[in-house]
Amino acid sequence: MVACTSGSDARSANAADSLKTAPASSAISVVDDAGNTVTLPHPASRIVSLIPSATETLLAIGAMPQLVGRTRYDVAPQVQHLPLVGGSVDPSIEAIVALRPELVISWESDKRQQFRERLTKLGIPIFMLRTQDTTDVFRGMANLGVLTGHRDDAAHATATLRAELDGVRQSVQGLPRPKVMYVVFHDPPMTVGPNAFIGQLINLAGGQSIFEDATSNWPNVSVEEIVRRDPDIVIVPVGEFKGQALNRLKVLQGWRNLRAIRGNHAVAVPADLLSRPSPNIGKAARVLRAAMHPQFVGDTL
Repeated sequence: MVACTSGSDARSANAADSLKTAPASSAISVVDDAGNTVTLPHPASRIVSLIPSATETLLAIGAMPQLVGRTRYDVAPQVQHLPLVGGSVDPSIEAIVALRPELVISWESDKRQQFRERLTKLGIPIFMLRTQDTTDVFRGMANLGVLTGHRDDAAHATATLRAELDGVRQSVQGLPRPKVMYVVFHDPPMTVGPNAFIGQLINLAGGQSIFEDATSNWPNVSVEEIVRRDPDIVIVPVGEFKGQALNRLKVLQGWRNLRAIRGNHAVAVPADLLSRPSPNIGKAARVLRAAMHPQFVGDTL
C-alpha cells in the first residue's frame, strides 16, 4: 500500500510464504525483526504481549484465548480481565514467568539484553517485533499468525485491511491535499516523518505533512519552523495522557499564532488509536481523512 524498504519487503514475503506452507501442527521457526530465529515446538498457546499494537493484532487474528497477560497500556475491553505484568518497557519478569508463557512478544527497538537473556535462560522464547511503518503491520500480522496457529485468520485480516486502506486512498483521489502538522508532542515540538506509519497514513488519507522532508520517523522541530511552514490543519492526538493537549496549544506562545489554530482548524484525534500500528490502522486512516476532509466525518467507524 505504501513505500517501504527492500528489507521490509523481503521479511514480509518470507512471512507470507510461512503462512502458506507451515502446517499448524508442526514445529515453527520464524525470524523476528531483530534478526533472531524463534523456534516453537507448536503454535504458542500461552502468550504475553508487551506491545499494545501486537495485542490488538492478536485480537484481530482470533488469538485472544491464547493471551495470558497484559500491560497497563492495553485498553481493549477483551483483555481487561487478564493479569497485569507492568508496563510495555518496564515489565516485571517475575510476573511474566508466573504466567508460564510459551511466547513473549516485545519491541525490536528494546536494547535491554538482560531482559531477553533472562527469559531465554528460563526457556521462554521472545519474539521481537518492529513497529514503525505500515509494512511492519502486515509483516507482524503474518508472523503472529504463524506463531499462534492462526495463519488463515491472519491472511483474511490482512486482505481486509488492505482493502480498507485502498478504499480510503481511492476516496480522496482528486481532492485538495491540505498541509498538515501532526503533533506527537508540543514541548519540545515533535512530529512524524514520512516513513513512519502515521506519516504514511496522512499521505494515504489525502493530506501532506509540512515535514514530509524529515529524515527520521519522529523528528524534533522548532515552533519557528512550524510557523514558517504554515499548516492548514493541526492534528493533535488526545487521550488519557494527553487530555489537555489541544487546549494547551491554543494558549502557548508561537502555537497560538498559527493560522490553523486561530481559524479553529486544530483537530483532536484519539491518541490510543493513532499511536498503535495494528490492524486498526484502517480506522486510523478514516479518522485522519475526516480530520483533513470534513465531508468524511460521518465515516470513521
